[in-house]
Amino acid sequence: MDLLALADFNLVARHGGFGKAAREAGRPKATLSRRVAELEASLDLRLFERGARSLKLTEEGHALFERTGLLLTELEETTTAIASGGHTARGRLRISAPLLFSQTAMGKLAAGFALRHPQVRLEITAEDRAVDMIEEAYDLVIRVNPEPDATLVGRIFLRDRLVIVASPNLPFPNDGGPVPAVTRGSMQQTETWSLTTPSGPSTMLVKPVLSLSSLLMVRDAVCAGAGAARLPLSLVSPDLAAGTLVHGGDVEGPEIALWALYPTRRLLSARVSAFLDYLREAFPRGTPDELAAYVGA
Repeated sequence: MDLLALADFNLVARHGGFGKAAREAGRPKATLSRRVAELEASLDLRLFERGARSLKLTEEGHALFERTGLLLTELEETTTAIASGGHTARGRLRISAPLLFSQTAMGKLAAGFALRHPQVRLEITAEDRAVDMIEEAYDLVIRVNPEPDATLVGRIFLRDRLVIVASPNLPFPNDGGPVPAVTRGSMQQTETWSLTTPSGPSTMLVKPVLSLSSLLMVRDAVCAGAGAARLPLSLVSPDLAAGTLVHGGDVEGPEIALWALYPTRRLLSARVSAFLDYLREAFPRGTPDELAAYVGA
């Protein structure tokens, strides 16, 4: 397929007519008309319905425009970046990030990055599922403790840990019975939480009384006195400092590590490099307190 003819077809389709496309591009109308006609002949398809005063995409033309417009834009951005040395961040940057991190920090991060790099079209999707970066055309994903993947490389930019917290007004059973708890996900009749306190390892028997799908909802329910919960330290640091929550111990287990990942099959683009640098600048130490301060600033 003739890429130049395809580009001319997209130009006409985007502007809705040969005359307007010719004026915008500074090219002869007859040339654009001939190129589109040649493309139609090569595909054996009619791409436009030509009326006396109007031009309308056919169903096939609409499908071709939808599927090739973005590809041609990416090709143009790639050649422009190569011609300029590839050092300027520009073009579309698609990122998938965990729900909690997106809700607490990503809005501020995205705004700051967009102001610094106005030539980048930043698109962020908040989701906890493990997306397929190649199939779904993501440039970068942020994930919590991701499974090893030979097709991805990346770096840890934040570390956190789970702590057990409760309202200072939560009534604890006097008979050593289970403590009311707020959980994320499925509820059991009773659970045993392993924790570490200043006096050493310990366990806590809990009885889930609420099951919520969001850690932000869990924190709010705990602050309201519904029960104890296991939550990231960065999420509850302000409440612990204010005394609205008390620290019951650290949860035993691996730390929480937030990774920025990207495919190894592609060279690292200037826009991905710019976003990684921005993450490093926002969280130079990568600690829970640093994330809490960033969110609360």
